[in-house]
Order: sequence, then C-alpha cells, then structure tokens
Amino acid sequence: MAYRVRTPDGELMFPSLGDIERAYVQGLVDPDDEVREDGAEKWRKASSLPVLARAKPQAGGTTRRAQTLTVVGAVAVGLLALVLLFTGTSWNVRIMGIALALVVSGLLTRVTFKAYKRPPPVM
Repeated sequence: MAYRVRTPDGELMFPSLGDIERAYVQGLVDPDDEVREDGAEKWRKASSLPVLARAKPQAGGTTRRAQTLTVVGAVAVGLLALVLLFTGTSWNVRIMGIALALVVSGLLTRVTFKAYKRPPPVM
C-alpha cells in the first residue's frame, strides 16, 4: 500500500511504510510531518504511527563528534598519566598519574558502552 508524506516543503510518495521508516531513521521525514495512506482521508503525525514511534532517528553529527572528542581527550589524559607515572619524582605525582589512568579507564568504558548500544546502520 502506498503512503503520502506531507512536509512543509511539499508532499512525497512512498511505496510502503517500511520506506517511510527508513526515511524517518535517516532524518528525511520528521516526527511532525503528516502521513496518509492512499485512499484514506485522515492525515496523521508521523510520530503517532507505532512503526515510526519505535524507530529512532540517526544520531546527528554532534553525537559522533562528541564520541570522537571523548576518545581524543582520553588519549591526551592517558599520555599525561604515563608521563606522571614514569617521570614523577615523588609519590604524590605518581599517585596523580594513577588517578588520571583510572579516569581514562572510565572514559573508555563509557565510549565502549555507547558504541555497543548504538544500533547498526540501516541499509
């Protein structure tokens, strides 16, 4: 069954609800856009359709950038921890290096957990 999607820019025709779902995940269809099945008279918000309500739009560039910045920050803090551990002249400096290494461990655990939770890309 074909569907029509009404956006502020105009109407689009989709051959199936699965195609609308893929467009929704990719960000081409917004939750506020209206969807209507061909032959029906009532328009519904895209976010009110159960299939689209379960689908999650792809994360924007800011989320990916934040993940990259977290890894770069963890590498920088890890290098600082190594320098403090191996060149520290007192135990206080070496303990600070160990504390920074634990911070790096927490950051990288967080990055790994987020990458594990991320759904695979829709092809």
